[in-house]
Amino acid sequence: MENKLISILIPFKNTSAYLPDCIESIISQNYQNWEIIAVDDHSSDKSRVIIEYYSSKDTRIKVLTNKGEGIISALRTAYNLSRGELMTRMDSDDIMNPNKLNILASALKKHGKGHLAVGGVQYFSDRGISNGYERYERWLNKLTARGANYSEIYKECVIPSPCWMVYKKDLEECGAFEHNRYPEDYDLAFRFYEKGLQCIPCSEILHRWRDYDSRTSRTSEHYAQNYFLEIKLYYYLKLHHDNSRPLTVWGAGNKGKGIARDLIKQKIPFYWLCDNPKKIGKNIYGEELRHFNYLHELKKPQSIVTVANEEAQEMIKNFFTNLGQYPMVDYFFFC
Repeated sequence: MENKLISILIPFKNTSAYLPDCIESIISQNYQNWEIIAVDDHSSDKSRVIIEYYSSKDTRIKVLTNKGEGIISALRTAYNLSRGELMTRMDSDDIMNPNKLNILASALKKHGKGHLAVGGVQYFSDRGISNGYERYERWLNKLTARGANYSEIYKECVIPSPCWMVYKKDLEECGAFEHNRYPEDYDLAFRFYEKGLQCIPCSEILHRWRDYDSRTSRTSEHYAQNYFLEIKLYYYLKLHHDNSRPLTVWGAGNKGKGIARDLIKQKIPFYWLCDNPKKIGKNIYGEELRHFNYLHELKKPQSIVTVANEEAQEMIKNFFTNLGQYPMVDYFFFC
């Protein structure tokens, strides 16, 4: 059977130092039925010249100018002109491993529509990778190897933005890139989850994720932590919140306070819990902080947990287990 056409959407802006490596890694794929739709988000360096050079040598590579501004508009521009039955996205500063397209497309061919092909990722940098990125890479790849990405979707983005592939019809049903909610990759991951696309397990590293100081996720205001909290709470309230059950927020650090402020703003009642003796009994934003044992007094509570410490998280999981409660049903870790 002929390989299906893969549309590779590449928004780019001022990544001239990395674009040749990116494009060469696609040209070198052992799966060759693809098209690149590269959209220039108003670059001021030589990025456009580089892409146009490759386009002049390979008719599979198309170059467009973003009709608006920003990565969502660029993705939308690319998507609207895509012809492939299979869709994926690529970051213009990253590198594909040679078998990436083949493995993702083969997984979709085997499992069919209603599935999401994902792969392992590896950060790389000239200066080395921070402990935070190492932890994120390890955590993400562990989930991907089991196809259990959604099980911890409220912690971080569980679908790596440049290492997924999906049938175009499924992407369309998820809203593709019509939403204007940032971070756009996290929002799309939630919509994959909402529409029930099943993650196909993959234990192979397929994508090399470049880290450097000026990358968009480090410099854009849209990727600040407050946006992560907003998008997590938005989808929790949309997909999981049962307003017939009492809601609790466990944790009174910055993230707990951020969630509390948003709930108060939306006039959603909640009980605020913590395990810090110095904070129990205090009043913040007009809400009293109670000891977490207060959960015993509530009937079928749902809980948002904003405690980041890993040891404390294990204690919290055990506490909920003893209450007969389950993750992603009764309690949700937001960090």
